Amino acid sequence: MSRNPTDETATPADEAVVRFDDISMRYGRGPEVLKDLTFELERGSFHFVTGPSGAGKSSLLKLIYLAAKPTKGLVHLFGQDISRLAVKDQPFLRRRIGVVFQEFRLLEHLSAFDNAALPLRIAGGRPESYRDDVAELLAWVGLRHRMHAMPATLAGGEKQRLAIARAVVNRPDILLADEPTGNVDHEMAMRIFRLFVELNRLGTTILIATHDQDLVARSGRPVLHLEGGRMVRHGVQDEAQP
Repeated sequence: MSRNPTDETATPADEAVVRFDDISMRYGRGPEVLKDLTFELERGSFHFVTGPSGAGKSSLLKLIYLAAKPTKGLVHLFGQDISRLAVKDQPFLRRRIGVVFQEFRLLEHLSAFDNAALPLRIAGGRPESYRDDVAELLAWVGLRHRMHAMPATLAGGEKQRLAIARAVVNRPDILLADEPTGNVDHEMAMRIFRLFVELNRLGTTILIATHDQDLVARSGRPVLHLEGGRMVRHGVQDEAQP
């Protein structure tokens, strides 16, 4: 049987899972929102993206999960130049990337349980094979009592936690999170962060865009800091641990 070019086995173990080479990006004819970015995310690393509103944090994430294309430069995912990736192969690549969106993007006709289980269902899993794992994950994010609720009945913080559960349920190779603690209290923010840490320990590469400077400082993780679309700092902000 032929091997799909997006299979993990096709990626060298020491290859960066994300590499930006001199990337710039604009929407339509507007100004550049990202300018001359060059960096790598190694397999199993954990980074934050910080910067003021409009700095380009969400646009950077969009390039990684294939929702946008650069206007200049090359993006490599799992060792592959995405500009050369066939359209038919893009869904396979996307399945290796979990995304927590700011606007949640929950399916309103599905219960909280079915929203969280959706990636497993799309991948062909049978409900009996994942029912307990999904229920345990919903309990971890504080939604055990709400697993049969519909999205319209959930509060903002509950929707945020559900979106996180859906993004991590299949242990993606890369997890991208856009302001994942923006709608929860400090205690739940730290609980969510510990979930991300555990996923990272199991091998998932984590990239979190956030304004939560307390979380960043307490984590001791490397930071990609953007201002005006340019990367002005790349390194560890504080060595303190949560």
